[in-house]
Amino acid sequence: MAGEIPDLIAEARTGTGKGAARQARREHFVPGIVYGGGTDPLPINLKYNYLMKHLKAGRFLSTLFNLKVEGSDDVRVICRNVQRDVVKGLPIHVDFMRLRRTSRISLFIPVEFVNAEKAPGLKRGGTLVTVRPEVELEVTAGDIPDHITVDLAGREIGDVVHIGDVDLPAGAKPTIQRNFVIANITAPSGLRSAEDEAEEAETAEEA
Repeated sequence: MAGEIPDLIAEARTGTGKGAARQARREHFVPGIVYGGGTDPLPINLKYNYLMKHLKAGRFLSTLFNLKVEGSDDVRVICRNVQRDVVKGLPIHVDFMRLRRTSRISLFIPVEFVNAEKAPGLKRGGTLVTVRPEVELEVTAGDIPDHITVDLAGREIGDVVHIGDVDLPAGAKPTIQRNFVIANITAPSGLRSAEDEAEEAETAEEA
């Protein structure tokens, strides 16, 4: 399960509208809004460099944060949108949604592969081809998994791992209904060439 929820520190923004947002940007802040949760929207500012550090770290839109704003109670939020300047691509506004522990949300969860050393197909020179390094799951905000685990023990060349083969954490379910592929083990190039030659020879004999 997920570890400690990271803090995200912001300041309450006085005033709303384009004028207040422009003033925030002049002072090297990125304006934002926190909405939902049965509470009035809260205008906030985040320090530009602080926000950029989080954006560059990755997974910003799929990370649950503990939002800390002086004068307000801490609240769990998830970013739902980062608006960017159309020319420079820099963030100019962020939208956050408040969450309760029981809220259901969709997040991309990383896939972790274990027991590669116990996969006969990999020992024979096969290659693990990861089709989906992360999978979108519907999860409970208070119980977000760090990752899902794919056990490669006993896997042979040609084996395909589907989402239905994976034991998902309690309460989590894929957002895609079909039994999609996560990974497969392909034959080494030398073996594939030999198999292709054998198939061609059989075809020639049958002709």
